[in-house]
Amino acid sequence: MSVFGSELYTAWSSGETSALATVVHTVGSASRPVGSCMLLTPGGRVVGSVSGGCVEGDVLERAREVILEGTCRQAVYGADDDVFGLGLTCGGTLEVFVEPVDVHRFPELAEVVESARAGIPVAVVTVLGHPRPQAVGTHVIVRADGHHSSSYPRIPEPEFIVDARNLMLSGASGVLTYDATGTRVFVHSLIPQPRMVLFGACDFAAALATIGRTLDYRVTVCDARPLFTTPDRFPDADEVVVARPDDYLAQEAAAGRIDQRTAVVSLSHDPKFDIPLLRTALGLDMAFVGALGSRATHERRVEALRDAGMPDAALARLSSPVGLDLGGRSPAETAVSIAAEIIMARYGGRGGALSHRAGPVHLPQLVRERR
Repeated sequence: MSVFGSELYTAWSSGETSALATVVHTVGSASRPVGSCMLLTPGGRVVGSVSGGCVEGDVLERAREVILEGTCRQAVYGADDDVFGLGLTCGGTLEVFVEPVDVHRFPELAEVVESARAGIPVAVVTVLGHPRPQAVGTHVIVRADGHHSSSYPRIPEPEFIVDARNLMLSGASGVLTYDATGTRVFVHSLIPQPRMVLFGACDFAAALATIGRTLDYRVTVCDARPLFTTPDRFPDADEVVVARPDDYLAQEAAAGRIDQRTAVVSLSHDPKFDIPLLRTALGLDMAFVGALGSRATHERRVEALRDAGMPDAALARLSSPVGLDLGGRSPAETAVSIAAEIIMARYGGRGGALSHRAGPVHLPQLVRERR
């Protein structure tokens, strides 16, 4: 839910004014992605980050001015901005929008928080530029069903509602620009956490659950053995479920709780659970399917899946033995290796050491512009 959680809502509910700084656009190797936020509360606390430290001081000053004056500010920081040491050491460019937030200027916030807490996708569309200056900083709330709401009804560009919804459904945030009308908006997509479902109640699952939670996945550990599958063994898992792995995954998929962002990892080493689970998982549309084991185990696993009728195209989606080649052996080291491969699959990385290749550190951010 990003910064649209308890901190912002608590500050908003106080009736006083906060300042919210949001990264709305990046170019090159910016240190923080689009959608990163920093909040200055009425009590003077700072929550979050927009640059990892490079320009936070200047953004904080702008935030204080925003609270005092009640007006929005925009700033662009680049590697060549050497005045007062405000340049980005990462070499990229960062555009930050700073706005006052209170019950009068952002009355839609309660709706946003309620939707996000309920796991309902929602997008906050903030007007960055508009022919009418009073429209800058106003918000339109767009939901997945296409409905939208705004306290500023005179924004005349309904086409950006459709564009914002499409951007949200793709899981991305970004800027939409409409040159014909002089309108520029930022779409901040707030979607439910992606799921990481771990099958096999073992030390590797416990270590991976901890990392998965850090990576903002909603983590489930599932195993058919009740003696081993207890919440106290997996304190960082959001859910601990006693069930046959293949049955549980099929039920979750039928209920619509498995999607294209879901990562599934089998850690059981038990063919009677492993093979039915992987048959089910490889028949679903999800981001990642991995299985722990040696190369000999992998060969037996693939042979069993082929014998069960699994086509080669589906088997090609299986990451087995799962994990990047980092050389570690302990459960914690193995969990890092598996998490690294999940991240690589999610963002299209290449897995090599950054020091061994040329080019930008970060892959390009998704930015949509309509002209």
